[in-house]
Amino acid sequence: MAGHSQFKNIMHRKGAQDAKRSKIFAKLAREITVAAKLGMPDPAMNPRLRGAIQAARAENMPKDNIDRAIKKSQAGDEDNFENVRYEGFGPSGIGVIVEALTDNRNRSASEIRSAFSKNGGNLGETGSVSFMFDQVGRIEYPADVTDADAMFEAAIEAGADDVTSDEDGHEIITAADSLNEVATALEEKLGEPRKSALIWKPQNSIEVDGDAASTLLKLLDALDDNDDVQQTYANFELSDSVLESLTS
Repeated sequence: MAGHSQFKNIMHRKGAQDAKRSKIFAKLAREITVAAKLGMPDPAMNPRLRGAIQAARAENMPKDNIDRAIKKSQAGDEDNFENVRYEGFGPSGIGVIVEALTDNRNRSASEIRSAFSKNGGNLGETGSVSFMFDQVGRIEYPADVTDADAMFEAAIEAGADDVTSDEDGHEIITAADSLNEVATALEEKLGEPRKSALIWKPQNSIEVDGDAASTLLKLLDALDDNDDVQQTYANFELSDSVLESLTS
């Protein structure tokens, strides 16, 4: 997930995450509410809700906010949101997958199409990009939970497909249909993960630089700023020199 991770890193360095804290909390709360509504309000019995709560905790979302979002799902008066996936191309032919939760498909499609067209890209048809990605499970643990060798052994024993460890933490990749099983096994050994969710992992990455890199990040930022957009994934790579120029 090099491109996706690099984009998040750039936004963090620019301070955008702090400036958008309330927007981030609103998106997290929406996912918690929808997950609780579609399944059970008990995270122990609802993998999607458990993952949503973990994501909220990773962003330091207050417990009261999490509890309110769960209660809202049981009130019966909330909007009816649905999951929608959009696919498109950014500068240099970069593939972009956008996952949204929306109560108005027409509004979301119009706004997301506009974000693409204003930032060097174009919205495509369903399936036009996703064939370049694999949907997999991703589990994240902080670096200090255990060392790389112990994490690799525990993850493989739990049924994971791949493990990457560095100073930022441990990333465990699983088959999509094995995510809950692997996450549960690891939680019994290592405690609750930082995050656990299904993601779109690019099969290959395209390196971008110069104006294309800057325009691409503007596109991803515009998508990230949309209230309906929950996650964006893109198959790009930035060199260290380009990364430094964009964050300086």
